[in-house]
Amino acid sequence: MKNIFKDLRRKDHQRYLGGLDIFRYIGPGLLVTVGFIDPGNWASNFAAGSGFGYALLWVVTFSTIMLIILQHNVAHLGIVTGLCLSEAATRYTPSWVSRPVLATALLASVSTSLAEILGGAIALQMLLDIPVIAGAILTAAFAFVMLFTNTYKKTERSIIAFVSVIGLSFIYELFLVHIDWPSAVRGWVTPSFPEGSMLVVMSVLGAVVMPHNLFLHSEVIQSHEYNKGDDASIRKMLKYELFDTLFSMLVGWAINSAIILLAASTFFQEGIAVEELQQAKSLLEPLLGNNAAVVFALALLMAGISSTITSGMAAGSIFAGMFNEPYHIKDSHSQVGIILSLGIALLLICFIGDPFKGLLVSQMVLSVQLPFTVFLQVWLTSSKRVMGQYANSRWNACVLYAIAGIVTALNVVLFVREVC
Repeated sequence: MKNIFKDLRRKDHQRYLGGLDIFRYIGPGLLVTVGFIDPGNWASNFAAGSGFGYALLWVVTFSTIMLIILQHNVAHLGIVTGLCLSEAATRYTPSWVSRPVLATALLASVSTSLAEILGGAIALQMLLDIPVIAGAILTAAFAFVMLFTNTYKKTERSIIAFVSVIGLSFIYELFLVHIDWPSAVRGWVTPSFPEGSMLVVMSVLGAVVMPHNLFLHSEVIQSHEYNKGDDASIRKMLKYELFDTLFSMLVGWAINSAIILLAASTFFQEGIAVEELQQAKSLLEPLLGNNAAVVFALALLMAGISSTITSGMAAGSIFAGMFNEPYHIKDSHSQVGIILSLGIALLLICFIGDPFKGLLVSQMVLSVQLPFTVFLQVWLTSSKRVMGQYANSRWNACVLYAIAGIVTALNVVLFVREVC
């Protein structure tokens, strides 16, 4: 009898561990989430919350749904083929198609790195009164050290820690304010377009899907040896990847929502429109106290540093893929991609007089390149030559192309409005 109970306890323990086993696959999605909560998103979310209260929370919900579908699709490519998006483009499309797309994607990664480094620099200015250029150098230097001295696993754990700090910071901030939860819930699920909100709506939507994140996800999804070759293993890994993507994107949704909630419950209530991140910090201090302002700046610093690291990884993946190679920090092509992205971005920052304007310009560059990356991705994942039996069904392909069209249209309109 004792042996029977021991066997039962052992089986229960194994089932318990098997249930927890899925959490071992959390990680790649969180690296992508960092791009979803970067300084550019912060600026858009503060504009949404301070200008329109809870009314635009639905935009975060809608954009997160689109993001989950596109990121899951590109992760699907990495699992099934064992290739990142850049490698697949090089291998399966003519050079006259792949080279221009990948070259512009690398330029977009420079623009992304510029925004992320600027975000870290702005945070250092808030915390320590360090000049923006000096802060940019420190942010980029830290990212270089993290990328060149750590293995992927260590980098992944560091990013998870940074995301945790960001999340906990906003939990702390939300406890300091009074939130009208019934209005917030309505805002999350009820689309509305208050007068004068269209530019902010497009900014929030347009800043969510970023070219470098699509390349990054297809690369890092292979870090857990997802690509096993046999159908049973691939299907199992696709299930785990979906959980990772859903969990991670929901974390991003929660943090972006928290930023809007914070802005709505403080600045909107006071009739203050926030147009700069430095302004947000200085206004939080008299409303919520010095601790809240410091916590805000610390969270921004974590967002800037972590997104700079992932931007560098994406650039390394793109450049290595142009030579039909996977990303690896010991690989010379991966190293060159990182150096080009962070180095050129840092050089450009030295000539930027207005950091906030620099953030806007960087987002416009991304909006120009994004259509090429998204449509290339959907074409590859819809091709039976590339994906075999795992190619997108006709229905899935239609949905993906529709989402690609919506994202592209929003980014193009945002670009035209900003330029004109």
